This record gives sequence, structure tokens and C-alpha cells, in this order.
Amino acid sequence: MSFARVRALVVVGLLAVLALVFVVVALVKDTQSGVATAESCPKGWPLADVTLREPKDVKINVYNATDEAGLAGSVADDFRNRKFQVKKEGNAPKKVDDVAVLRFGPKGVGSAHLLRAYFLNNADQDYDPKRKDDTVDVILGNSFQQLATTTEVNQSLGDLGSPVAPPGSCPMPVDTK
Repeated sequence: MSFARVRALVVVGLLAVLALVFVVVALVKDTQSGVATAESCPKGWPLADVTLREPKDVKINVYNATDEAGLAGSVADDFRNRKFQVKKEGNAPKKVDDVAVLRFGPKGVGSAHLLRAYFLNNADQDYDPKRKDDTVDVILGNSFQQLATTTEVNQSLGDLGSPVAPPGSCPMPVDTK
């Protein structure tokens, strides 16, 4: 065996040992071991569906909380063009000064997270732990101008990260959906 082959085998062996050491260190120093699960959830807390949904799987109601007539209809059409399932549209009873308010329950956490990106994370969230459906109410406020473009939505989703269970709830296990 030539010296070059011996040297190559030594280098490959050394790299394999280093890779094994890095894997062991990563497993030992894992910081995700304390993440909450449904099993560790206090009794009575709702399980939040933190799955990030595709627009075609998101059900919404669009309400106008401004003085501009027909805003809910035009925004609902815009959401339909983006493949959302618009269930209802109409006027909200109270005016809102913010860009938008998203109202949702434990089953709508992932859907609301996606919708936040369409308002560039400027929508207030109104989480109701007692709500039983997976529909998100989108209430448009006086500061609303337009929905974000596809590129802006993707950038905003990157900035937002993964959906997180709201306070007072636990993430739903993947296999119970």
C-alpha cells in the first residue's frame, strides 16, 4: 500500500471520529428536551393546533370595522384569489383603529399565524381558548391599506418563525389531528 493511500485512510478515519464526537456532543447538549408536550400539559388547558397551514386549508371570516363601505367584500375576494376558504363577510359591530384583528381559538393557531404574515405582522391577535372551530375572524381596521404580496408574505413568515401555542394552551401532538 502506498503512502498516499495510508494518508488518505488516516484522514478519512480522523474525519469519521470527529463527526462521531460532534454527534455525541450535540445529543448530550440538546436544549429542546424541556419543550412542552401534550403529556405535560396541565389538566383543562386546550391543545393548540400549531401546524402552519396552506392557504387552501385556512377558513376565514372577513369583517369590516371601518367607515369604508365594501371593504370586507373586496378583501374577501382578494383572499379567495389567494385560495383561502372565505366563509362569511360583513361589517363588524365596533370600529377598530389598528390594521387588523385576528380572532381565533386553539384549532386556529396555525391558521392565524399564516394570516399574520398577510398583514406583515401588524395584526393584533385575539385568542379565545373556549372557541371550538378552526375558523379565524379577520377584522379589518382603519389602518388597513392592502394585503401583503406573495414575496412579502414569505419574508414575513421567515421573520415570524414557527407557530407557538398561546399562553394557557399546549401544542397539539402531531398524531391526534
